[in-house]
This record gives sequence, structure tokens and C-alpha cells, in this order.
Amino acid sequence: MIRLSPPDHQRIEYAPYFEVWVGGGEYNVSYALSRFGLHTGWVSKLVDNPLGRLIRNHAQTVGMDVSEVQWVPYDGSGRADRIGLNFTEVGIGVRASVTMYDRGHTAVSHFKPGEVNWKRIFSERGMRWFHTGGIFTALSDGTAEVIKEALQAAHEAGTIVSYDLNFRSKLWTSERAIEVTKELVPYVTVLIGNEEDFQKVLGFEVKGTDESLRKLPVEAYKDMVSRVVKTYPNVQIVGTTLREVVSGLINNWAAIAYFNGRFYESRRYEGLEIEDRVGGGDGFCSGMVYGLLNDMPMQDCVDFGATHGALLQSTRGDTSMITLDEVKHVMAGGTARIKR
Repeated sequence: MIRLSPPDHQRIEYAPYFEVWVGGGEYNVSYALSRFGLHTGWVSKLVDNPLGRLIRNHAQTVGMDVSEVQWVPYDGSGRADRIGLNFTEVGIGVRASVTMYDRGHTAVSHFKPGEVNWKRIFSERGMRWFHTGGIFTALSDGTAEVIKEALQAAHEAGTIVSYDLNFRSKLWTSERAIEVTKELVPYVTVLIGNEEDFQKVLGFEVKGTDESLRKLPVEAYKDMVSRVVKTYPNVQIVGTTLREVVSGLINNWAAIAYFNGRFYESRRYEGLEIEDRVGGGDGFCSGMVYGLLNDMPMQDCVDFGATHGALLQSTRGDTSMITLDEVKHVMAGGTARIKR
């Protein structure tokens, strides 16, 4: 989507102009990994108009392969297909960040099974890793069928699959999410999600949490993850971010990952100053994927993911502006002292 945000921490309804950003769950992960030097690609549908080309141009600035993007004609008004918009206010103090979707009838939501040659992508092009998640799956019945088709093809080709549960109540109900996702998880190797995601998307409750989910009892979360991997033995790795919101600009931030019967916890970033929290979870996910693709020890993978997520939230917009050297610097204990 294209994200429109009032400058600083202003309100949408009073905004004289908007900042323009590009972002999306899978897109953000691919974008960050391309910045880290990996060869990444992105599959989607875009409308052939200036907004579609804006998204393409942004991807190409970091070298993302967009050759698998399908282009549909623009009918002049967006009645048939359009580019989705996402209006986001960046919170401050006790006022939370707020996202308002304007993404109905988007081109990507009109995907149907059979439109993408997944066998060619996974087998002939030799993709090592496929990442997707619950936001795309929730867009329509067609996208849910496309994701199942993609995961089955990836599984047959031996491609590693990561899936970010990413529950969005504005897109579908918990009941529908559980119904659809239970058929997808058997094809997943790396599962990403927080406590709400596992409850609302897979039906696994975390004991000791209330409806507001303000606090995460880590031991209860670990117990829930143990139940997930017992139910779905194909899931080898489970990761999540641990975010405690002190204010719109101050969060406590960390991450945790399960692998081979053991849990790994990242460094905890107490009082992390936030410029823009959107995309932090994708920052963690892309960092984890980078570590795993580069055969890092699991402790380093979760640290790399948490550090990248923390740094990503120091900039505006959804996609990562962070360099590999910056992540390594902070992981090694480096400070924010000015570099001259």
C-alpha cells in the first residue's frame, strides 16, 4: 500500500499535507533483506498508474526483483482495481498511533488461484525462502486460496516458509482467521506472531493475559508456544516481539524465539525512544530471516532481529532505512555517540 501520514504527530482530519511512504508486510521484509545485500523478490499486483509505479520505484531503489509483479490496467477511476491507501497518525504521549485503511477493491485483493506460476518461482528459479502472512491472506477468499496454493508449491519444492500471523481485526474476524490459517500452518517452518496473533489466528490462549493484552507473562507465552509446536511438529522456529508501551514515543522492546526445544531471549531495550513504531515487527522478522539464511546461531538470530526492529523504529515510514553495519554496531554494544 501507499501510506499517508500527517507530519510530526498531527491529526489526519487537520492535516494540510501528508508524508508519502510505501509499505506492506511481505514488502517490508523483502525490502530490508535487499538492503542487507540479499537477492530478494516480491510477488503482487499493481495498477499501471503513477501510484503503482511509485511502489515499484521504491522497491527498485534497493534492488528488489519486481519481475513477478503483475500489472493491471487503470480504468481511470479505480472502480475495477486500485492501489490501497493507509492513513497513519504517529502517536505521542498517551495518544496511540492509529491506522485507517482505505484499501477496498485493491488489485492485489483480486488475486485468484492459478494466476501465479509458483512452481516456476520455487523450483525453476530456486528461491530459498518464501515469506508471507495473515494480512494478505485476509484480503479476500481469493487471496486465502492463493496463499494455500503458494505454500503447497513451496513445500513441494523444499523452500523454507515463514508466516507472520499478523491479525488485523479490520480485515477479518478471529473465527474466519482460525478457519483459514489452520490449513496453512502445516506448510510453515518459521512462525511469527505475538500473543494476540496466536489467540485470534490459531486459537491458542496465553494463560494470565486479560482482554487488553497489556502485559505478556513470558512463561505463559512459552507454554503456549510449546503447545503450538506439539500440535504442528513441522513448525521448527517460533518468534515474537515483546513490546511494552510506556507512551507513544517510549516503549520497552525485546524479542524471543523458540528452536529445538529451547527458548532464546534477546537483549531488552528499556525505554526505547520511538520515532515511528510501524514496521517494527517486520524489522524483527527480516532480521531473524537474515540471521537464519546466514547460518547464525539462534541467539544471534533473535538478537539481530530485535536490534534491527529497534533501529527501524528510529526512522519514519514502514520500510527499513537501517544498514547492516548499524545493526552489527548496536549488537556489539555500540552507543549512539556521534560519529565524526
